[in-house]
Amino acid sequence: PARFVSAQRIVELRATHRRHETDTGSPEYQVAGMTERISHLTNHLKEHPKDFSTRRGLVALVNKRRRLLNYLFREDETRYVEIVGALGIR
Repeated sequence: PARFVSAQRIVELRATHRRHETDTGSPEYQVAGMTERISHLTNHLKEHPKDFSTRRGLVALVNKRRRLLNYLFREDETRYVEIVGALGIR
């Protein structure tokens, strides 16, 4: 059930950050989904601190999100500021 709740939350977050109805590739859309996955994995690691394969996946996901945010910052700084503020990313 926790996985289902997380999947539902990912869909909701992505829907709020779409540019248009069929958007699946914009950086905002991708970052929104990644942020929820990162949150879910972080909570999992709090319960299972020795789960190193999950930790490795989490680090990879955080790095991928950072690269997308760097790209968004280069392309359109206002959209970058909006998405970082909306998702509460440092």
